[in-house]
Amino acid sequence: MSGFAKGFGVTFSHMFKPKVTVDYPEEPSKLQPRFHGRHVLNRHPDGLEKCIGCELCAWACPADAIYVEGAENTEAERFSPGERYAKTYQINYARCIFCGLCIEACPTRSLTMSNEYELARDDRRDLIFTKEELLAPLIEGMEQPPHPMRLGASEKAYYDSGPVNPGASEGAEFSLTEMLAQNRRGEQ
Repeated sequence: MSGFAKGFGVTFSHMFKPKVTVDYPEEPSKLQPRFHGRHVLNRHPDGLEKCIGCELCAWACPADAIYVEGAENTEAERFSPGERYAKTYQINYARCIFCGLCIEACPTRSLTMSNEYELARDDRRDLIFTKEELLAPLIEGMEQPPHPMRLGASEKAYYDSGPVNPGASEGAEFSLTEMLAQNRRGEQ
């Protein structure tokens, strides 16, 4: 009998507490700013892609969920400011474990994670996101690649002349001067 009383006691104690139910589709949950959701391939302020097709993210992925195929830029068709760009980029979200190791491996801060978490699909093949689905949208002042570099004639000038928080990944990266200052502080 005392077991029933304890069980009903728990039930009755919760009956008068405020409800914590979330009206999900109409009111999405508020996430923390550093939540690891869907990946985003960022762009430079003129619209060129930051991804240089180095494939380091694919090598770092423990779940083997990323496939990258790099290609060479030409003066006639330039997709990124460097020598190479990602011709093919795919992330298989049926395999991805959202660990963030790919983000850490990216040398150009091209790959970041957004707060988007609604990735459910009816078909497993729809969970393979392509480069077109992952690329950050063009914002005002950006031009659809391929086009020549707009921020400088050389790669060094291109990276030195950019704004503090370039492209669509605002707040996810530092300016070159800030990074150099941090490196100097770390060496001392």
